[in-house]
Amino acid sequence: MAASDRVALGPLVGSIDQGTSSSRFLVFNAKTAELLSHHQVEIQQKFPKEGWVEQDPKEILKSVYECVERTCEKLQQLNIDITNIKVWLDLRTQSTVERLLKRIPGNNKSFFKFRTGLPLSTYFSAVKLRWLLDNVEEIRQAVDNGRAMFGTIDSWLIWCLTGGKNGGVHCTDVTNASRTMLFNIHSLDWDPELCQFFDIPMEILPKVRSSSEIYGLMKSGALTGVPISGCLGDQSAALVGQMCFQDGQAKNTYGTGCFLLCNTGQKSVFSEHGLLTTIAYKLGRDKPVCYALEGSVAIAGAVVRWLRDNLGIVKTSQEIEKLAAEVGTSYGCYFVPAFSGLYAPYWEPSARGIICGLTQFTNKNHIAFAALEAVCFQTREILDAMNKDCGIPLSQLQVDGGMTNNKVLMQLQSDILCIPVVKPSMPETTALGAAMAAGAAEGVGIWSLNPGDLTAVTCERFEPQINPEESEYRYARWKKAVMKSMGWETSEAPSNGDTSIFCSLPLGFFIMSSMVMLIGAKYISGNDK
Repeated sequence: MAASDRVALGPLVGSIDQGTSSSRFLVFNAKTAELLSHHQVEIQQKFPKEGWVEQDPKEILKSVYECVERTCEKLQQLNIDITNIKVWLDLRTQSTVERLLKRIPGNNKSFFKFRTGLPLSTYFSAVKLRWLLDNVEEIRQAVDNGRAMFGTIDSWLIWCLTGGKNGGVHCTDVTNASRTMLFNIHSLDWDPELCQFFDIPMEILPKVRSSSEIYGLMKSGALTGVPISGCLGDQSAALVGQMCFQDGQAKNTYGTGCFLLCNTGQKSVFSEHGLLTTIAYKLGRDKPVCYALEGSVAIAGAVVRWLRDNLGIVKTSQEIEKLAAEVGTSYGCYFVPAFSGLYAPYWEPSARGIICGLTQFTNKNHIAFAALEAVCFQTREILDAMNKDCGIPLSQLQVDGGMTNNKVLMQLQSDILCIPVVKPSMPETTALGAAMAAGAAEGVGIWSLNPGDLTAVTCERFEPQINPEESEYRYARWKKAVMKSMGWETSEAPSNGDTSIFCSLPLGFFIMSSMVMLIGAKYISGNDK
């Protein structure tokens, strides 16, 4: 096909959506926000020991390149001119958390909360890096010798895509930096006292930039020379993609984990009910920073994957909806998927998953229903906490993410919350938000974020279909099950074990913001010295 035969749609914006279970590359029309093409590659999680989760950064990078190339091929097959493109879970650190707590007055997990917005937890990057430095000799030596850099998954991808060892840009954005526990969300920079507390050298950290500016250019592949100009943590990206730019607007993303964010504007609100204060976005170097309250659930889509891969109840994730729909009830069965402890609002690492209320009548359909219901109950818990902190209850919940394709889940969510659930017809709001930030960057300027210029979104709406009394009864039973899940694990320190560690990562961040990554002259692991 000749270049002159290709269709010119105006400016196109590509978005890398890096998740826990897959890498994706999506291309949008900047004028209409239409998704034109995408490609997805599943990536592996490794569970070498109980409570350990690892992923291979080389595999992640390879999958990103594959997604970019395949998407560009698909666009060319559609006669679209690609020259217009502009572009949480690992528990081995529990003993590290407890050792650090002993150095804090009163063993207060919230001691740093007014600087970071976060409680001291296994969830965040600083603790994971501290564990690596304490337990992996090769990494400690590399840091001591100035051969290593530390970053989040976004900084790893930007560094590699802009040249890696050959001039790659080592940077991150404020949203991803805010999830490391080394970043001051008020000064918008790495905090010297926090770095000293965790004993992490500041010079190995990436430069912190805004969420919307040109960081560098693609150095290889089909998009060589294209600017990389937007970077957002996945929940922030979904907030932007859902166009929640006003104070009090909120969205919930259903992915591997589940994340509810409420925009609090230029004011940082600190929760009294177990939520996190985080940076929502900073859409330009000279633009103001906006904050959000966040409630995070570790296990959402991951519970479906567990039923598929570990129990073999279904062969595909899509079958869960069919099984649940066949019974329409859990028949008194309640599932608490606290596989890695409980996150918001409890922050209780000792909890473990339980299924209770079983009878001889219980079958796999009821367990499937209970698994979906568990996602909804967890969302109800963090929504209740958010309503208390904000003072104004939400009148509806905007939702996005892969699980929202499950209509049984969406109806259940509305029933349990007793408010409408609103789903955009184009569910790829995380990737859309990153594309909007990239397209709006200074020097790119092909996507307007002015409210009057934003494309209207068509939505599917789910209304509550059960009475509030039944919803409250089921929710109370769920809370009883949650109490029974707590206190299962003691905090014995794990052995050092295998040192072939690339990274350890919690669930649920787009361009995964709490993932530990060390990069430098060589990839550092027990197998690559």
